[in-house]
Amino acid sequence: MAIDQAPTAKGKAAAKGLQRAAAQEERKTEKATGRPLKKGEDRFEERAKSSDGKSAGVKQKKSKT
Repeated sequence: MAIDQAPTAKGKAAAKGLQRAAAQEERKTEKATGRPLKKGEDRFEERAKSSDGKSAGVKQKKSKT
């Protein structure tokens, strides 16, 4: 949920804190690995492959047949 979509002030504060914590964790991980984390489509593919070694496209083609 986006920060501006939170229904209450408390929810907005919580969303903002979560967003800050996620960004801080991402910077920490990028510093430890020495390279930026993949974003968007590349990240999706990386995560899909890590589960079983197959890309999301291959999994979809297999399930449609």
